[in-house]
Amino acid sequence: MPKPAKPSPFPSADPDDMQAALDSVPRSVLEHVVDVHCHPTDSDMGMTLKVAQEMAIRICAMATRRSDQRLVAALARAHPEKVIPCFGFHPWCAHWIAVEPVTSKEAHYRTLFLPASPPPKAENVSAFDRLLPYLPDPVPLAEVIADLNESLTAFPNAMLGEVGLDRVCRIPYSRPADPPYAGREDEDNGRRELSPFTIPLAHQLEVLEAQLDLAVQLRRNVSLHGVKCQQAISELLDRMEAKHPDEWLKISVDLHSCGLSVQGWQAISKRHPNAFLSLSTAINARSPAHKDLIAACTPDRILVESDFHDIRHSAPYTWHMLRTVAAVKGWPVEDHWDDTAPTDVAQWGAVRRLEENWKKFERGGHRPYAKRRQRRDRAIEEWEAANEDSD
Repeated sequence: MPKPAKPSPFPSADPDDMQAALDSVPRSVLEHVVDVHCHPTDSDMGMTLKVAQEMAIRICAMATRRSDQRLVAALARAHPEKVIPCFGFHPWCAHWIAVEPVTSKEAHYRTLFLPASPPPKAENVSAFDRLLPYLPDPVPLAEVIADLNESLTAFPNAMLGEVGLDRVCRIPYSRPADPPYAGREDEDNGRRELSPFTIPLAHQLEVLEAQLDLAVQLRRNVSLHGVKCQQAISELLDRMEAKHPDEWLKISVDLHSCGLSVQGWQAISKRHPNAFLSLSTAINARSPAHKDLIAACTPDRILVESDFHDIRHSAPYTWHMLRTVAAVKGWPVEDHWDDTAPTDVAQWGAVRRLEENWKKFERGGHRPYAKRRQRRDRAIEEWEAANEDSD
């Protein structure tokens, strides 16, 4: 007879199972869980405000465009002990922002989507003419940064987010929706027609770097989106470190719903001590590769998130990823909370470990890695000093 299959060590991703698993967790444990990236203001605000009042976990609520910055601020003001507000402009909206003086709406978008060289194809000209009426009037980047500065300054604990780069997002033939976005996107799922246009990476970078410069200036941590642009993200982090040599390591950067390869993450983490990664069931669990990424990440640089638009699912989805991380790392998961942590870190459970990671992320002020040559030169100097009297 064949041997019965061994039960999987990984938690079920069925939504009912996720909720059932969460229901058995004491509130005293959940109060130490942080969903480091979610979009609760994408859903009905009345429901969101009500659920936030009762939830046990803390959340980092992301803004993505001009119309939802105020909603994130309202949620944070209503529940300051549970909501870390995050203000920023998502790369999917970067084409709405003008980095050069605007002469006309058509000229702005034509520069992005129909550059003069090489001459555009006839089908792209036709697609542009169809798309243009759906596009909003562009907003100057300076105005965007001024608004962002005001929002971040109003909340001393606020982060920059969600910001980033995305090579594959295509512009839809539809007008930008007003909040709540999630319901409208669900209704349009499978029916929304996409144009052939993506947002030029060079334009996205200008918008992103202006936001990152502000984050450095205000010493605010960052939630960073990156899709199909591993090299561009790596080069961006290198460039920001070179641009802000004394200030860059004062902030932390979370590569959210991280889709990097193991090699890509290891290369970044070795060069940038302020880089963290967070994973979500909603995005990362689509591929088994996320478990390899968990295994490759050092224990103190990993965070968990839901990346969900409905606050009712924030806790179960975050808890599911926490249990997945625990299963990969071999960490126990707390079934009660002791305010006194074990002296031996090896005895810590997943909740305590991830909470300590979040505290490290929040604090910033990371120490630079010593360069190999610097370490070698220091060792030589110490040896020479020790042997000085023997010459």
